Amino acid sequence: MSTLLPPKPGAATATAPAPARATLRGPVRVLLRMHRKALWAGAALLVLGIGVVVALRVWMASSKVLCSDGDITTCGDDIYVPSYAHTSAEGFLVNGGTVLVLLAALIGVFVAGPLIARELESGTFRPAWAQSVSPAHWLAARLAVPAALTVTGLTVLVVVLRWGLWALRAGPDTPGLRWHANGVFPGTGPAILGYALLAVAVGALCAVIVRRTLLSMSLTALVLGAVAACLGTWRYELWPSSFRKSTEAMGYDAGDWPIESGMLTASGEKLYWQDCYEADMAQGVEACMRGRGGIGYFSEYHPASHYWPLQLVETGILLALAALAVFAAFRVLRRLHG
Repeated sequence: MSTLLPPKPGAATATAPAPARATLRGPVRVLLRMHRKALWAGAALLVLGIGVVVALRVWMASSKVLCSDGDITTCGDDIYVPSYAHTSAEGFLVNGGTVLVLLAALIGVFVAGPLIARELESGTFRPAWAQSVSPAHWLAARLAVPAALTVTGLTVLVVVLRWGLWALRAGPDTPGLRWHANGVFPGTGPAILGYALLAVAVGALCAVIVRRTLLSMSLTALVLGAVAACLGTWRYELWPSSFRKSTEAMGYDAGDWPIESGMLTASGEKLYWQDCYEADMAQGVEACMRGRGGIGYFSEYHPASHYWPLQLVETGILLALAALAVFAAFRVLRRLHG
């Protein structure tokens, strides 16, 4: 006959293993496996973008020109005639920033549709949630993976685009190449990374709210388009512009971004040129301005030194909006699914 004896003091006792703490490693692996075709497509776009810029630089370098800036006339004269390779490169790179913003928006649309909303609409999220993956971890993986991959890829493209633009000359005949141009500015600094993170966050928020694939994708594109349009229109307001005045008409330096110009009255009131554009042509615009009391000239502009302040302020706005969208997405998911 056997008896059960109590364990001796200090003896080791067997305990049940503590449940493993949930991490993102498993959901991330599943996510990469499920969407490997999209990853290959993204990698192909990255290689294509790098290849286009490199090919344009090589083409410009091999074209027969007289000057290092692409001028095919005598160097140092007032006539600037670029080579065909130079003008062709301008045509492609002048909208490089816009292309990167559209690429970021495409990532956001993908996050809103195939990555999140499709699973919520079809119910394929339930097996994962029934196991060790919580709704919060499930959503975190679908935010972290596209955010990390998109930021990495766009950082490479920004460096390549800046390298390609260095070979081009932004003169009076090529205003689209200037640092403040809407097609250039977003894609040459950290602002494009803000657009990318905002796109991922807005895509996730629209997906968890709408839970319909096509509708989520459409709403994401609409929101991102509105944000990009607003920032492109009011970008010059993100940092105080410089002001200068003179008794004679004045122009702008090559790197300046003109904002407003006109004349000043004796009391310091600003008279803008557009206020006299509909004046009697026999009188002339300047005569109209002087008839209203203009005695001097003024101009408001952003010098080239304002590039980084404008970039950083715009990036900060985008990151703040992205943080709000992520917070709202988790709150909505928790309210709907616990």
